[in-house]
Amino acid sequence: MSNLDRQATLQVCGGRGFVVAEPVRELLSPRHVQLGESTQVRRLLPNLGRRMVGAWAFVDHYGPDDIADEPGMQVPPHPHMGLQTVSWLHEGEVLHRDSTGSLQTIRPRELGLMTSGRAISHSEESPRPHARYLHGAQLWVALPDAHRHVEPHFQHHAELPHVTAPGLAATVVLGALDGAVSPGTTYTPLVGADLALTAGAEHRLPLDPDFEYAVLAMSGEAHVDDVPVLPGSMLYLGCGRTELPLRAVSDAGLMLLGGEPFEEEIVMWWNFVGRTDEEIREAREDWMTGSRFGEVKGYDGDRLDAPEVPATQLKARGRVR
Repeated sequence: MSNLDRQATLQVCGGRGFVVAEPVRELLSPRHVQLGESTQVRRLLPNLGRRMVGAWAFVDHYGPDDIADEPGMQVPPHPHMGLQTVSWLHEGEVLHRDSTGSLQTIRPRELGLMTSGRAISHSEESPRPHARYLHGAQLWVALPDAHRHVEPHFQHHAELPHVTAPGLAATVVLGALDGAVSPGTTYTPLVGADLALTAGAEHRLPLDPDFEYAVLAMSGEAHVDDVPVLPGSMLYLGCGRTELPLRAVSDAGLMLLGGEPFEEEIVMWWNFVGRTDEEIREAREDWMTGSRFGEVKGYDGDRLDAPEVPATQLKARGRVR
């Protein structure tokens, strides 16, 4: 999924200086962003005061939207570099096309994982015809410097491992949880898990104290470490936890996101993750005039133009980046 913000700003993310080294309960409110003609998303990361959670650098939650008489998701071809995109659905379908030739319909609780590496472009759209409701999350994972120039590729996993307990069914989307390991390729220690809780369920989920964590509320109402979280909000939890108390007030859907704090400072703008603003400007120019990001074949429509990069240089920790 793209960041379609035409006023995209250059942002410095990552680095240990942004990490809370102890358990906290920091409730994040979303920013509402229009995505195409008929889809509005709730953007939780990057957020004012909270840029990343482990290597997770971008989180959008959308729906459930009634798109029976609407085109649904329509995101034209656009570029990415230096990151992985994670497509995760609770309802509906999304058709993915990319410049490596991948063509895949992603369905609820199937993993669509695109590794942009040095450069890729892709489109996402609701199939025609499509299901009535669309509900899901789109997430980005920043790639560490050692792997951010890998060859672009796409993975689709229809079957994923599960962790179950009374009143809890957890699907391991990426990384590992309680001994279950996702088949999706990762480049830093992290976890992404979908948690389905039944009303009245109480559970203590095992965590890695070296990870920082956050919980995204997808549906229903649950209390996370005694904090009520409602759909479209995210609770940042910090580090140092060995377990996480969960209690479902109603049937509820959550996403657990976590990972080792991301050591490197990154520069994120529009759909690019780099290390300097010069690198971002070069990528923008390559998308507008070059062939580096390839071609998405089969999409019925024009590709996205990139907005202008802000004229001012980024300053991080007292130096220009």
